[in-house]
Amino acid sequence: MSATYRVGVIGHTGRGNYGHGLDVVWNSLPGCEIVAVADADEPGLKKAQKRLQLTKGYQDYQQMLDQEKPDIVSICPRWTDQHHAMVMAAVERGIHIYLEKPFCRDLVEADAIVEACEQNNVKIAIAFQTRYSPKLRIIRQMIDEGAIGKLLELRGRGKEDRRGGGEDLWVLGSHIMNMMHFFGGEPKSCSAWMTEGGQPVAAHHVIDGNEGLGPLAGDHIQAMYQFDDDVTGFFSTRRNAGPGGEGRFGLRILGERGAIDVLMGTLPPAFILQDELWSPGRSQKKWLPISSNGVGKPETLTDASLHAGNVWACRDLLDAIEEDRQPEANVYEGRMSIEMILSVFESHRQQKSVMIPLDSRINALATLKPS
Repeated sequence: MSATYRVGVIGHTGRGNYGHGLDVVWNSLPGCEIVAVADADEPGLKKAQKRLQLTKGYQDYQQMLDQEKPDIVSICPRWTDQHHAMVMAAVERGIHIYLEKPFCRDLVEADAIVEACEQNNVKIAIAFQTRYSPKLRIIRQMIDEGAIGKLLELRGRGKEDRRGGGEDLWVLGSHIMNMMHFFGGEPKSCSAWMTEGGQPVAAHHVIDGNEGLGPLAGDHIQAMYQFDDDVTGFFSTRRNAGPGGEGRFGLRILGERGAIDVLMGTLPPAFILQDELWSPGRSQKKWLPISSNGVGKPETLTDASLHAGNVWACRDLLDAIEEDRQPEANVYEGRMSIEMILSVFESHRQQKSVMIPLDSRINALATLKPS
């Protein structure tokens, strides 16, 4: 880096807190200095100041942005209902952003953020930590070089814990949507169905979602996407159907001559089966591990922590600022993750396949009614 960057941190104790370490990451990046933290919760603010070893703390994040004039701000809360206001406050001041996922609540907010970033030349990096993993670049290169033949399908699942269904789609599915977009290209359409207690989701099932997600419903969701080059994607989630922990939370990539499994994480477990039958029991071929160095090669990277993923993401953001390019997981990819999620709700509302981008930019569950 050729510059020293002043960094501000925005959290909100009790309403999303500080996300997955989006505050402390900057202490591991040379050339960056955290200058202040903002938190509307006074006890939480004091704890954050102690944790980050800061003398300056604000309960009003806009006051912090005006007085401290940071170059970059980490917008940390997990609660999505706060993201649009916090992001717009930073973007309108020309401040670059590292943002916790999900991106925002609907496409009205997403469109406004994209337009503001374009007008102010602001870079936003989304905290899709897996997206920055060196393993992903290796897997993408393998696919491009034909390791599993022509790409056919992408199959993703959430964690399928107590949040399985609509909440899983939002909170964990946003990672999967970003991965599908990365490997599959631009989505063209979505066909989906949602059930609650075995019945099709209807207006009386819609509730206010946790973590400020907005209108939410469904304990079982099935979605099918059509991508560029005739690739099909599937996403499924069912409440309490997962094995616990990270479980099946990841993506299976199927090609004409083989398959690749990749879970979520900074150095995600990943394997390739170069078998056109996709069945090691029939072909006698084996799943082989993929490291950041390639198939069957020892892994030389030792830090698989979430913190390491944040470091890679923030380094990419800093490079993007200096090179005047978009970060890897940027504002457009953030909007597409929301577009893919909301297309599930819109398809279910209309009871048919819907085209992407969506004509309606609001959450269809807010107006769920017979077509």
